[in-house]
Order: sequence, then structure tokens, then C-alpha cells
Amino acid sequence: MKKTLRSAAALMAAAALALSSAPAAARADNPLVQTSYTSDPAPLVYDGVFYMYTGHDADGAKDYVMPDWKCFSSTDMQNWTDHGTILPESTFEWAGENSAWAAQCIERDGKFYMYVTVVPKNGGGRAIGVAVADSPIGPFKDALGKPLCGPDWAFIDPTVFIDNDGQAYLYFGNPNPYYVKLNKDMISYSGSVTKVDMTPEGFGSKADGSRMYVEGPWFYRRGDMYYLLYAANGIPENIAYSTAPGPTGPWTYRGVIMPSEGRSFTNHCGIVDYEGHSYFAYHNGDLPGGNGFQRSVCVEEFTYNADGTIPTIKMSKSGPAQLRPLDPFQKTEAECFCWEEGIETESCSEGGLNIANIENGDYVKIKGVDFGDGADTFTASVASATSGGKIELHIDKADGELIGTCDVPGTDGWQSWQEVSTQVEVSGQHDLYMKFTGESGFLFNMDWWKFSGAGAPVLEEGVLFHSTFERSLDSWSGRGGVSVERSADAFAKGEKSAFVSGRTGAWQGVIRKLSKDFLPGESYSFSAMAMSPEENTKFHLTLQYTLGEDVIYKKIDSSLAPAGQWVQLCGNDFRLPEEAQDMYVYVETDEGDEDFYADELIGAVSGTDLAEPEQIYALPGDVDQNGRISVFDLICAKVGYTEGFSSPRRSKSADTDGNGEVVLNDLVLLQRYLLGSISAFPDSMN
Repeated sequence: MKKTLRSAAALMAAAALALSSAPAAARADNPLVQTSYTSDPAPLVYDGVFYMYTGHDADGAKDYVMPDWKCFSSTDMQNWTDHGTILPESTFEWAGENSAWAAQCIERDGKFYMYVTVVPKNGGGRAIGVAVADSPIGPFKDALGKPLCGPDWAFIDPTVFIDNDGQAYLYFGNPNPYYVKLNKDMISYSGSVTKVDMTPEGFGSKADGSRMYVEGPWFYRRGDMYYLLYAANGIPENIAYSTAPGPTGPWTYRGVIMPSEGRSFTNHCGIVDYEGHSYFAYHNGDLPGGNGFQRSVCVEEFTYNADGTIPTIKMSKSGPAQLRPLDPFQKTEAECFCWEEGIETESCSEGGLNIANIENGDYVKIKGVDFGDGADTFTASVASATSGGKIELHIDKADGELIGTCDVPGTDGWQSWQEVSTQVEVSGQHDLYMKFTGESGFLFNMDWWKFSGAGAPVLEEGVLFHSTFERSLDSWSGRGGVSVERSADAFAKGEKSAFVSGRTGAWQGVIRKLSKDFLPGESYSFSAMAMSPEENTKFHLTLQYTLGEDVIYKKIDSSLAPAGQWVQLCGNDFRLPEEAQDMYVYVETDEGDEDFYADELIGAVSGTDLAEPEQIYALPGDVDQNGRISVFDLICAKVGYTEGFSSPRRSKSADTDGNGEVVLNDLVLLQRYLLGSISAFPDSMN
């Protein structure tokens, strides 16, 4: 059944119709969930995905009526996939009803531990329970069959962190913070529950002399500094924080992060870094009908101050910038979107969720869809127990340009799935609106959708991605927030390349997440073409990955490129590290912040030779590739001559006479150069 949230949303929809001429940018993208009221956000980054765990406020409640915990995920920070209820309160047989307060999930050794707040059936206050799963989206099961901590009325709002030495800490509490040291099994602890001493120096002081801390702690480490964020100042709450040199203090009060605002008298926060960006999650009451008991989770991007302190963060309607465009040529779950009006989600017979209870005038918005050089067909999986309806496809705003209309028939059941298609005409990057129309009542459900056409990449056998930028950006985006756009001004092949601009540091460039086709411990071939139009530039093709809590960078290949000349960065049979997670490849420069072009970015299975000798620039004589010529180059050349060269670039550098092969004369020329009998190599060298 439609939730009461829809009734409140109708008022918003009416207002929106009156303002239908307003630009699409006026459409708010915060809160990140509109299908239900959500609260107490707890972010987790795992395997390249940003997960947001939330509480669930029941519609129309006049108190805290919270039956379960939900999860949503994103890889671009604007379009979120609904995973539904991942942990019902009933999982804890010893817990009472509607008491599913704040929780946090953390991964350790391939297991996911969810620490929750519930009220035991036997009373005594609240308690901390723990559930465990093999996946970040469950299914979870009660790990203990009893509370981990409590019951005690002060034991609420758990937050957990695993330090660099492997020691895990669990903080919680209202009106004082408490902590325990968790054992490695994550479901027991050593020692006793410790109450934190709330000094004015550690947690601030209000005018009445009481401490600032109230509840909702969020504990983590950044560098050598430990952070404890919390709801503070009583009612209405703001978000403040303290820092310490160690995991248990001594704490120093640092001030308010987010002032009291947003139609909810409570707040609850979480902080996490994702793809080089820092994000702050919180809740407010900004959805229609929202208040202190019908809250909604939001997220903002921020930058730490140089000294590690956190700036003041204000609530916004827009949320963070989109990290990368959405690829419409891949199958996309219907429950993945940026904004909706009127729809709900439910369990799907095909797995996961589908969008449901669609009525005339409802819509979903998908942010930043990159159609490249064009899509000509739209396909969706739909089901209907009535006569169906239509999917109107608009771009840039809900009543924007109509690019196609897809008819949805009755399928004799709400889970009887059928694929339907229609012709479309669209290219470039747009916000996509799917507007649902038909008669009264529920029209149909939708499980997934995708586009096809000229913008879709075509891959050769053994090639896992081959980005030519002829049709689209193909999931590449700017590292560090720089601009990446398709350009016809320069290209290695074809007629387009990726142009990287707005850089302020050498580390910024063009980046792509490796799909699950790339397995840790296995070898793959990678290649990229790069060119700087005005400067001699040394480029790097680099692998970024996480190992535990650490982010690690490993060079795949490097090359010096003369100004205006394309060079190939190539690593054939490059082995991905064991147990690597969250893997990306990117192109950066050794120094400087000049604009550059990238093209022909390829990832392929092991054994694929991607090296193109005519594209490889190599400094004659610099066999060890360190940027200068020395006796070590002669040694490397002799080894390569007798045993074979480790890379095409070393072979080309050793070819000092430029005849296309390394022979004994090349070593003689290199030796003469080092002795000073010649000052340059033959002009035939490229």
C-alpha cells in the first residue's frame, strides 16, 4: 500500500506543478531517500561502493516507531540503489518491537558486523546487539542470541572502529559516552565498559555548566588524530566533535560542525572518505511531513582544514557533486535513482527489489546519464496485474524534451516480468526522467532498464574495457574533482579523446574503477595513450587500491612525452596485488598541473599484448627509465641483450642506432656515449 508519505508528497507535487517552468537544477537531490523516512546514517565504504545504513521511521508516528534497518548504496554519490530492509528487528528474538534505533556496520576479515540499539523484551533499558553477515547487504543473523552490552538506559547509538594495530573499539551512550575494547571475534569484549570522563576541556560546556555531548557518537581515526563526533547541546541538537591523540583520549573539544537546523530536533552523523573525497552524513526532517519522528538521511561533501579540523557544514538541498556519469548501456536496477515522486520499492521475484505501486504522474530521476554519441532503443523489464500504462522518457526535467514513450501491457501479475522496448533519440549527458502515465490505480512495476545504440562500446575478445571516447566517457571521470570531457581537438586514434583540465596538482587526472572482472592476485594488461599539448610531461599509469585501512598506489608504467606527442603507457601481464580491494586505474603526471589528453585506455585479460612499438616514446640510452643516462643503463642494456628486455620501452631505449632492433652495435654506441667519444646518438633514432 502507498505510504502516508505519499499524501504529504502530494502537496509538494502540487507546488511543483505550479512551478513547472523552473529549471531542473531547482529539483532537490537531498535527502538521498524519498521512498521512506530514514534516520541515523552510518556510512561504510567497501569494495569501491559507498553503503549508507539507516534506521527507518514509521510513517505518521508521534514517537520513535522504528521496525528495521535499511541500506542504500552508490558509486557516484547522486544515484542510490535501494537494498531494502537488510536487518529486521525480529532477527533479535530477545528484542521488543519498534525499537530499532541507531546502528553501524563494519567489515572485518570478510565478515560484516552490524551493531544495533534495541529494547530487550525483559526490560532494563536499552542494549547493544550485534548481527553478522557475509555480505554488506546481508542476510544478517543474530551473532549472540543476547545483548553484547546492557541492558542499561544509557546504552544506545553504537559506533565501531578498528585501529591500525587491529584493536577494535565500540563507543556508545547517552548522556555520557562509554567504550569497550572488542575482541578480534567482534562479538565479545575484554575488560569492562568504561565511562568517559566528560570534562569541559574534552567536551565543551553549556551556559548551565552541563557538557555538550548528548548521544549519537561517531568514532574514527585520520592520520594520527582520533575523532569523536556526536549530537550535542540538548534539544534541538547540533553536531559537535572532540579529538584525541589516542583511541581513549584525552579528548579536546573542537566545536560545532553542523548547527541545529532541518525540522528535526535530533541529529546523528557519520563521516567517511570515498574516492579521495570526504563525506558527512546526517539526518533532518526535510521530506514532506518530516519532523523529529519522520527523519531523512542526507549527505554533504567537505574538505578538512589543513590542521585536520573539520569546517562548519551546512545542510543543503543539492548534496555532493556527482563523481561520474551513469552508463545507460549497462543494465540498471529500477530502484537506483536520484529522486522520485510517488513510487515505492518491494522485494522482486527476480532478486533484489523492484519499484512498485506506480500511479499516474509518478516519476523517477536518474542523475547525469551519459548517452555519448547516441542511444536509439530503450528496454525495460516490467510487470502488471492491471492494464499497464506508459513510461515517458524525458531529459533534463520532468516535463523536459520527450525522447521516447514505452508502452507497458498487462502481464497477468505484479511479478510476471516481460521485456518491453521503444525507439528513442538522445545523445550527450542529461538527467533522465522516467514519468509514468496511465489510468487510475496502480499501473505496473519495473525491475530494470537499459539503452542501446551507437553510444554503447563494442569490445574485442579478451578486452574487458576499451575506452576510445568516440561515443562516451565510458565510466572515466576526473580524479580529484577535475574536469574530464570528450574532445575532438586532439586524439591518438579515431576522432575523439578525453581532455583533462582544471588540475591543481600532479595527482589529478582521469580515473576509472575496475569492475569485478578484475580479480586480485591475477594478471592483466593495461594501456593508455597520453599527450600534453604544450609541455614535456612525464605520465604515469597507476593502480590505486585499498588493503585493510590503507590506500596504496602502484605504478603500472611511466613515460616522458615530448610536448604535443602521444606516448603509450603499457603494462602487459601486470599482476594485481593479493587481497586488493576497491581498485582503480588512472593517468596522472609526475609534476605540474597542465591540461592533458588521454585516449585508447584499455584493460584486457592476461596474455593480451597491448604494446604498440610505434607509439612508445623512449629516451635513447635511458634503458633503466630513470630520466638520465649512466653506467647502469649500459648494464641494463647488456642484460636485456642477452636475456631479453622486461618492457618494450627499455628495448626501444637500448636501440641507440634506431634500426628497430637491439644488436651489439647499440651497446657499443652507448659505451662510447658514456666515455664522451660521442655526444649524441644517430639521427635515425625516433
